[in-house]
Amino acid sequence: MTDLPKTFEPGPIEARWYSHWEEQGLFRPERESAEPFTIVMPPPNVTGSLHIGHALDNTLQDILTRRARMQGKDALWVVGTDHAGIATQMVVERQLGEQQQKRTDFTRDKFVEKVWQWKEESGGQITRQLRRLGASCDWSNERFTMDEGFSKAVTHVFIELHKRGLLYRDKRLVNWDPKFQTAISDLEVETNEVPGKFWTLRYPLADGSGYVEVATTRPETMLADMAVAVHPDDERYRDIVGKQVRLPITGRLIPIVTDEHADPELGSGAVKITPGHDFNDFDVGRRSGFKAADMLNMLDASAHVCQTQDGLIPEDLLGRERFDARRRVVELLEAEGALVKVEDRTIATPFGDRSGVVIEPWLTDQWYVDAAKLVGPVLEATRSGKIKIVPESWSKTWFNWLENIQPWCVSRQLWWGHRIPAWFDDQGNVFVAETEEEARTKAGDRLLRQDEDVLDTWFSSALWPFATLGWPEQTADLQRHYPNDVLISGFDILFFWDARMAMQGLEFMGEVPWKTLYLHGLVRDAQGQKMSKSKGNTVDPLGLIDKYGADALRFTLAAMESQGRDIKLDEKRVEGYRNFATKLWNAARFLQMNGVGASRSIAAPQATLPVNRWIIGEVVETLDKLNRAFEDLRFDGMADAIYHFTWGTFCDWYVELVKGAFDEETKAVAAWAFDQILVMLHPFMPFVTEELWRNMADETDPRPYDLIVARWPEPQANVDRAAKTKVGQAIGVIDAVRAMRAELNVPWTASLTPHVITDEANLAAAGEAISAMGLFASQLKLMAKLDPAVEVSAPPPSSAQIVVNGSTIAFPLEGAIDLDAERARLAKAIAAAEKDRDSLAARLGNPSFTERAKPEAVEKARADHAARAAEAERLGAALARLG
Repeated sequence: MTDLPKTFEPGPIEARWYSHWEEQGLFRPERESAEPFTIVMPPPNVTGSLHIGHALDNTLQDILTRRARMQGKDALWVVGTDHAGIATQMVVERQLGEQQQKRTDFTRDKFVEKVWQWKEESGGQITRQLRRLGASCDWSNERFTMDEGFSKAVTHVFIELHKRGLLYRDKRLVNWDPKFQTAISDLEVETNEVPGKFWTLRYPLADGSGYVEVATTRPETMLADMAVAVHPDDERYRDIVGKQVRLPITGRLIPIVTDEHADPELGSGAVKITPGHDFNDFDVGRRSGFKAADMLNMLDASAHVCQTQDGLIPEDLLGRERFDARRRVVELLEAEGALVKVEDRTIATPFGDRSGVVIEPWLTDQWYVDAAKLVGPVLEATRSGKIKIVPESWSKTWFNWLENIQPWCVSRQLWWGHRIPAWFDDQGNVFVAETEEEARTKAGDRLLRQDEDVLDTWFSSALWPFATLGWPEQTADLQRHYPNDVLISGFDILFFWDARMAMQGLEFMGEVPWKTLYLHGLVRDAQGQKMSKSKGNTVDPLGLIDKYGADALRFTLAAMESQGRDIKLDEKRVEGYRNFATKLWNAARFLQMNGVGASRSIAAPQATLPVNRWIIGEVVETLDKLNRAFEDLRFDGMADAIYHFTWGTFCDWYVELVKGAFDEETKAVAAWAFDQILVMLHPFMPFVTEELWRNMADETDPRPYDLIVARWPEPQANVDRAAKTKVGQAIGVIDAVRAMRAELNVPWTASLTPHVITDEANLAAAGEAISAMGLFASQLKLMAKLDPAVEVSAPPPSSAQIVVNGSTIAFPLEGAIDLDAERARLAKAIAAAEKDRDSLAARLGNPSFTERAKPEAVEKARADHAARAAEAERLGAALARLG
């Protein structure tokens, strides 16, 4: 075997092993006849860099992939990047700006060439960073949503959806970014609370019989008002429903309609309806009989005021930027006496996440997918169990969104992306075709121009589970690896990506895209706050890897990933799991120093010593816990099982119990058990385990394969209950004696004699205790400073007592400590702990504290109360031991 360095240094180990795995093709070994296992990585933006959410998402995927590979499966982890239309175009435009150039200085084709050039030179950053995390993807088949094969699939889907009547062109409201002048998805909109105002306006009835008051946060939009709505049950307005009001400034006559959108309890109960500039108003307008083509639009693409179809906006307002127009509209309303009042309010305002400008609901012609017709098979597949959602608590949200799904806008006003395969003639007729030549064949002699828009990136990424496998060609990979086994996803893209993959997969493949959908939470800071650059609380995963190693970060994320909960990431946890890797390293060094190397057996070796039979059984039980956690996708349970076995059972107990007694049987069992640890731990901490796997073997007789492709444990052994009881008894005694020494200040220089109480009530338990203590007498002497046990019928005077597995054991302490002084010390400490406990309980019982204090302060008070209560209980038990 190769002697390990004294200090564990993860950096060089990680770089060396990752290169080795990738160069040797070990991420996708040849296993064409094996059971397939397939998972796809949510494609990160080609512009992206690794953030902590990526680290969580890909750690969980890698854990499942590495275990499947070790189970002998044909494990395929599909990897690739998304072309990220708006993000990538923005990056390249920014670069051009640094050279005093802009996109429109170039033809479309020349600009797209520049984007491809940027992609080749700078677009691989995140894939390099994923390698540092240890992601064992199939890099040999890396995909990109704009590569030739994938683009062919995207075009095919667009054309087919159009043929099937599931994709059409319509005029509807979209989230419009006036800076980038494109529609954007809801995911690209950030809602922020900003100071604003609430203007109440007065609209006179056209017949002069009165007026109606309405309130708005966007008074400029009254230039395109088309109705006033009141609730159908609002008696105040019953007599004027159907009448008209005359708008200030424009003089436009608009009707008073009824709609349940109007809330009688809010303000005057009447609301202005601007269908062309508000999503709720658009729906009200539709219900009130307004056609989209007739809805008024008062803003152009750059959010400057333009003339409406009826030509009623005064010249003074035309061409004004929207916020300048707001100021001027308020002045004009006030001048007409139509401004009732102005109130300061905090307004929830939508901003473009990249542009930083306020988003406008804007009425425009776009391409839409009729999602309502695609959603039926998804609902049925989920109800029938073909799609299993984990945790199940997300099912309600899934069903609610799918059952109320809206048309999906799939066009974007960009140059970078999949250009829409549609051509228009001079009359606006559209011809959808794979190529311009095909479109011309359909159009005849008419002059055609191709649609300038590109497809939403979510449209192309929705095909990821099957287009990455070669579809629409019927490839071998497609036949073997579709549907995928599981999708790991953040809940924030449940609708944008996950649901759309399900729709497209069922529509074009006739099968669900994956059998299980696992949704994880957000990674928050240590105080539970959402991470953001503005708060300065973001965590750089690469910085944590540099400091503590990838294994430590991976294990932290797995250990903290609890179904249905967000992660509060504290750097101290990462440091703690780096210490765990160091503990494993030191255990390997200790084994090497005692002649323990690599095991040559997958099955457990034969053993006669109880301690060896016990550790074999512990491996069996740990593997069972681990396998069950894998089946249930309980990542925290997986990490908990292997962590406590490795650190507690093996390192803290087994190694200590066999110290100084490494006969041939023990060497064989220790080597086998340590190998099982390396195999079980590998999916979580691949680098340190691979390094130890290699170095535990003799240089003259190396392992025949790397750990990454080793077999998942199959102990072929049972749990020896008798050995488990005996070792458990010895461990219980050592633990209890150590605690007793600490609590009662018994010095380690003082040897203690255990007196096992053998009254009639606990003869059996006493017998087991005496047997175990005799069997492990040398270990008890070394680890707890205990002399051989004696049997007594009653506890001797001045003794402390412990209870282990039903047996009572007394330890005379006369001469070892000052009993009276120790009782006084404990009584004083108990009083102090109880005082703190009761004070904190009173504070927590005060609503003025729990309801008004910061959540983190309340949480700290609860933790402090629990700690002081436990301290009082522990000290009370110690005092009771002294009698």
